[in-house]
Amino acid sequence: MIRVGIFGAAGYTGGELIRLLVNHPQATIAFANSESHAGDDVTAVHEGLYGDTDLKFTADMPFDDVDVVFFCFGHGKSEAFMQAHDIPERVKIIDLAQDFRLAPDEVVATQHPTAKRHDFVYGLPEINRSRIAKAQHVANPGCFATCIQLGLLPAAKMGLLQGDVSVNAITGSTGAGVKPGATTHFSWRNNNMSIYKAFRHQHVPEICQSLAQVQGAFSGSLDFIPYRGDFARGIFATEVVHTDAGLDTIVEGYKAFYRDAPFTHYVDQPLDLKQVVNTNKALIHCDKEGDKLLITSCIDNLLKGAVGQAVENMNLMFGIDETAGLRLKASAF
Repeated sequence: MIRVGIFGAAGYTGGELIRLLVNHPQATIAFANSESHAGDDVTAVHEGLYGDTDLKFTADMPFDDVDVVFFCFGHGKSEAFMQAHDIPERVKIIDLAQDFRLAPDEVVATQHPTAKRHDFVYGLPEINRSRIAKAQHVANPGCFATCIQLGLLPAAKMGLLQGDVSVNAITGSTGAGVKPGATTHFSWRNNNMSIYKAFRHQHVPEICQSLAQVQGAFSGSLDFIPYRGDFARGIFATEVVHTDAGLDTIVEGYKAFYRDAPFTHYVDQPLDLKQVVNTNKALIHCDKEGDKLLITSCIDNLLKGAVGQAVENMNLMFGIDETAGLRLKASAF
């Protein structure tokens, strides 16, 4: 059994990770760390786990008892945590924050001054499966980044991204984290929509990094408009690319790109969000009008966009079935 430690276990991603791992056939949770809830039953915070676990939160950090730790911290805390604590080299790390997502090579360091030197592998299995399998440290992709990349990467593989790309994506309230805020309060979010961080969302650099990795270069602008949605979970994205390539050729390329991906699928029919909520799936669909290619992609932001993908990465790192613990049914109605 893979022995797991969880940091930041009281948040949304921590709760979803516990939900997956208590039913994982080859993993066991050694500890769930939360200083603010130390000594409390996990079910006192994650009430959906009643009857599934008698685990308690702890402030302890018994690194000798684990094979892998998941960082479910807020952004910017993972690097400081690693500097402040002596984590044994044998313990694998999967970081769900954005601290180590940008590759530490000279080009990225020049283009994005926040990029730091590190040995974390970017954890998008659809393009980095073999590297993840050999990695000691993995940086889990962002939720918007996962959804948008999976929509665009086959187009990049076909060399179709030769200009600017327009992206619109809407996310559920859980994407903002468990801590209440003005834009997550029910009376504000209900029957409402809004735009935030237009053109400057923090996930844009990692998306462009992957597009360049697959296409060889990407010099266009990714014009990303994020929306806050009136629902709890899920991301629904549209990407517009200008290309003269025929739709049949494009669809064939998409299906070939994801032929061996266990969770990402091209679908011939238009998508809706409920097809992916509560699953580790990403679904993709393409339409074309003139030279405009419309790509639709959708995921569950807490699963394929966060802890589902993190468990998928753990499975790869330990050489077990990539789908272990992740065969989940969509909340289709």
